[in-house]
Amino acid sequence: MACVIPPLELDTRVCEQARTTRDARFDGLFFVGVTSTGIFCRPVCPAPPAKSRHVHYYASAAAARAAGLRPCLRCRPEWAPGATSWRLGSELVAGALRLIDQGLLDEAPVAALAERVGVGERQLRRLFADALGATPQQVAATRRLLFAKQLLGETALPVTDIALAAGYRSVRRFNAAFRDTYGMAPRELRRTHVDTSAGAQADTLRLRLPYREPYDFDGLLAFFARRAMPGVESVDALGYQRHFVWNGEPGRLRVARNAHASALDVHVRHPSARALPDVVARVRRMFDVDADADAIAAVFRRDRRLARLLRGYPGVRVPGGWSGFEMAVRAVLGQQVSVAAARTLASRVVERWGMPIDRDAGAFAFPTADALADADLGAVGLTRARAQTVRTVAQAVIDGRVGFRPEQGLDAFVAAWTALPGIGPWTAHYIAMRALGHPDAFPSGDLILRKIAGGADAPLSARELERRSQAWRPWRAYATLLMWRAA
Repeated sequence: MACVIPPLELDTRVCEQARTTRDARFDGLFFVGVTSTGIFCRPVCPAPPAKSRHVHYYASAAAARAAGLRPCLRCRPEWAPGATSWRLGSELVAGALRLIDQGLLDEAPVAALAERVGVGERQLRRLFADALGATPQQVAATRRLLFAKQLLGETALPVTDIALAAGYRSVRRFNAAFRDTYGMAPRELRRTHVDTSAGAQADTLRLRLPYREPYDFDGLLAFFARRAMPGVESVDALGYQRHFVWNGEPGRLRVARNAHASALDVHVRHPSARALPDVVARVRRMFDVDADADAIAAVFRRDRRLARLLRGYPGVRVPGGWSGFEMAVRAVLGQQVSVAAARTLASRVVERWGMPIDRDAGAFAFPTADALADADLGAVGLTRARAQTVRTVAQAVIDGRVGFRPEQGLDAFVAAWTALPGIGPWTAHYIAMRALGHPDAFPSGDLILRKIAGGADAPLSARELERRSQAWRPWRAYATLLMWRAA
């Protein structure tokens, strides 16, 4: 059964209350257009609230820009937490938005986007208008502009590098778009409105990723720490570190909580600024910064057991993975063994077939599908069946029989993966949860979930748990993490 997700709706009375009280729970869920000044703001803007007769509300920054408004330089809409794409009324729109975030429309027309998600171009435009109040091109253009504005404000990167990193085809186009929106050139805004020293730190760039409270950062760190692969990633009391390779060049990142704001600080070291959009998108998914904790809690409070767990662990998030293939292999390695055993196996696989970054320091990137398709995995302790499943997964990814395309619906994803020998529903849902960040993925056969949902009585059967979980939709992945967190 497909996941039905309620679309975002703008209730003027709710928006007005949130704006006048600067309610941070609504930051990024809508934007405030002020006709008397020609700007649009976040609902938490520190400027004195405008009179109601001068205010209009917009479902997205792109809709506000389409209305001819420019972003506020004081509250900086580029710092607004994202409105999770899964809250926009359909999996199709969510998938299309993720493709836009990956830069598809930086190089291709809307027709290509429509083809990827399996609808006509006219229908795609209608769906975007209904959900976001803007066309796909306007959403992509706003994404480019606000990311470029963030790089201008938080780094000392040259304007040329910023233009290319944000997805502009040329500096000339970037300058034109920026001047058209802000009324000044990028260099002029940087001189007069921005302190670049905060982001200029040797050869490491620092960017801020806001989130809405509550946010269970400690829970995420604990989850990553138990599974961290030596040589690839590490976790300490303050944050997460990882080696990666982008376009053949090694890089390193660190993610920590910002000490002064509801945000993560992402420190990136890589020789190419063009890596930044991809790195940021991966970190957003790994740390689930766009989740709407209030919407999730509203559903869970209807269930007595989940409501009690939520009081103990508010702001639960779904920990994503750096790459889909890595998550798929690690899911297979974790079948019917402990977390510690799966981590040991993953570490051996990395040491044997990983991409060396610094052998002397023992630094690696996770192996590619090509590296594992014919690997003698029994040499590192995998059973014959488990080794064959890993090789099967690697070859299926190479052949395109399965993949991690963001436009896939949950049912189609699970069907494709469970068609592979050795991949059952638990593994397919686990991959969907951590690789796609799908909010309704639910491994109903998981014994821990069955025990916790059953309470003091005997564990529920997988069928009974599946039936009970229907009331938790479309946030069953969060219910999974909440119960695992409690266990």
